[in-house]
Formats: sequence, C-alpha cells, structure tokens
Amino acid sequence: MKKTSVETSVGIFVLIGLLCVAYMAIKLGKMEWFGDDYYMLDARFDSVSGLKSGAQVDMAGVEIGQVAGIDLDNERQVAIVRMKIRKGIILTDDVIASVKTSGLIGDKYIKLTPGGSDRVLKSGDMIIETESALDVEELVSKYVFGDAGN
Repeated sequence: MKKTSVETSVGIFVLIGLLCVAYMAIKLGKMEWFGDDYYMLDARFDSVSGLKSGAQVDMAGVEIGQVAGIDLDNERQVAIVRMKIRKGIILTDDVIASVKTSGLIGDKYIKLTPGGSDRVLKSGDMIIETESALDVEELVSKYVFGDAGN
C-alpha cells in the first residue's frame, strides 16, 4: 500500500515537472498556441542585408512585433519583408519602415516611424515608404578604394 502511494507521488511530481519544462520551452521559444494576437504587414526593401526572421519590429523604442519572413520578389528584384504586428497597434498607410542596427555592430531590426494619414493599414497591406539597410562594408570599400566622393 505504501509503495503505490510513493510511486503515485513520484509520478505526479514528474508529470508536473514535465509540464513546467514544456511551458517554459514554449514561452522562451516565443511560440503561440491559442489564437494569434498579431496581424501581418508586408514591406518592400531594396536591401535587407543582415536582417533575419524573428528580428524585432519596434516603434518609439518599444517592440510591437517581429519579422515573420523574408522573400525575394523576382519580378521587381526587391526583398519582401513580412511582419507580425500586435493587434491594437494602429499603423497608417504613410508609416515609414527602416532597417536599423542596434548598437555599433548589433543585430538588424525594423523601425517603424508613424505618419499622419487617416487611412489605417489592415492585415495583408503593404508599407510603401521604406528605407533599406546601410551597408557598412560597401561604404568602407568605397572609402578605401577612393570612390567615396562619387
């Protein structure tokens, strides 16, 4: 009798431990299970060098979403960045999306600068105003090889 109660207690303890580990893995992995509290927006950039899926999207220094994917538009030869934006964040059609670097040699992220339009973007809409990533290697090579003034 005593042996089964000890085995049951250990089994319950192990089950609770496994549930806690699964919960932490989901939270730390930033996975969503039940419903998405996000809507999707796209933006076209000439260059997104260094930007990766999962990078943060922020406005006024506050994270409001993340980069869901990056693809190439074969027709226009530009990068299409798909972003997940938290529901409740209202963006207008004149918002400016810029690829920025956090710190001197940090990770790339998308910075959104709000506009003053009345037309609100809906899920699946395209951000028209974009600023591509600054390619530091290209600038250094222009300076080193004497093409900085041109």
